[in-house]
Amino acid sequence: MENVRELFQIMTRRFGFLNKNCCSAGGFDISLVQSHILYEIEHQHKPSIQQVADALGTDITTFSRQVQSLIKMNLVKKVPDPDDRRVYILSLTTEGKYVAATIDQQMNVYLNEVFSHMNDFEKETVIRSIKLLNEAMAKSSQCCTTPPG
Repeated sequence: MENVRELFQIMTRRFGFLNKNCCSAGGFDISLVQSHILYEIEHQHKPSIQQVADALGTDITTFSRQVQSLIKMNLVKKVPDPDDRRVYILSLTTEGKYVAATIDQQMNVYLNEVFSHMNDFEKETVIRSIKLLNEAMAKSSQCCTTPPG
């Protein structure tokens, strides 16, 4: 039987190399963590700081520092929730939207290049398998249940 942990280790390492200096966009060097934050803010509806931190499984202190750096770069805005002033809502600025779209495009180019080494059947099998794995991981009591959305 294959060493499954080793397979995941190799895949994670390869993604790590790709993401080391994850992305340059609009004159900004964006770290992997920052790219995840931008992605979550863009794909959730008016998320609070806590919601994005929870989605990424990050403690709020570490997360707040990362968000602060994105605010300084003028990629993210933080405004009080009109319904509860203790809660802050995150959104992308115009520049933030541009950077997020650029990163998205870079990742899609990379994934398309990876999939170009497979035939259609292999590509569909891998994508279907990743979906199955994500669903199984979400059901695991050991792991990573993220809020829906």
